[in-house]
Amino acid sequence: MEKLYVLIKYLLLGAFQGFTEPIPISSSGHLQFAQHIFGITMENFTFELLVNSASLIAVLIIYRQDLIRLISNGWEYLTTKNEHAKTDFRFIIYLIVGTIPAGVLGILLDDWIKEHLSNIRTVAMSLIITGIALYLIRNLRGRKNDGDLTLKDALIVGFAQAVALIPGISRSGATIVAAMARGMKQETALRYSFLLYIPVSLGGMVLSISDLVNDPHLHDLFVPYVLAFFSSLVASYFSLKWFMNVMAKGNLIIFAVYCLIVGPLVLLFL
Repeated sequence: MEKLYVLIKYLLLGAFQGFTEPIPISSSGHLQFAQHIFGITMENFTFELLVNSASLIAVLIIYRQDLIRLISNGWEYLTTKNEHAKTDFRFIIYLIVGTIPAGVLGILLDDWIKEHLSNIRTVAMSLIITGIALYLIRNLRGRKNDGDLTLKDALIVGFAQAVALIPGISRSGATIVAAMARGMKQETALRYSFLLYIPVSLGGMVLSISDLVNDPHLHDLFVPYVLAFFSSLVASYFSLKWFMNVMAKGNLIIFAVYCLIVGPLVLLFL
């Protein structure tokens, strides 16, 4: 019975994290809520590494055509200086620039954030902030396409991603809010946000490999880990597809209202 409980726990938590990862409500914050409410404690960082890796794979699958085009055209511009490929080459540069703030600040502040900000109250307050930000930009309809982005846009969205290091601040929410505030079309903001997720997530995976290798629970929890990985992968895929549809219809208000309801409730009852 205990083994069955462990399997169900990892299956549900993997699906829960996977579903909340792409949408602007903070997956890490909601995972913290779930663990607090149900009295569940995750033994180590391997679970987080695996489910985040699964979400990354889902993003790679959905944006595979964009990635293939960017890599192909980026290489073409580097080797031939073909002006037709210049837009995609610049987009790659802006992705690199946008990755730097979160990468640098994550390395410098990770321990401090875990020590001082990893608590339910911070997550709840951050959710309220996320909800307000989403509400403020809910009706924006920008005009900037991929080729219209600037270095300033990349830096601002990059620093917004760095703000999401604070527990409860949604990474996708922060970057999409910043991108739309900079005048990007919703489709462009969404694409830039999730392509920006790829290098950050890959970096986190590389830094966490030692945790996986040295995990004393790896042998005993191998099957639960696998279940969590695949449940997160499937949930992330369908959640992102749903979120893309919500963005296309201009219904960000859904997430703003959700965050503005859940944040205060958590402050009151948890």
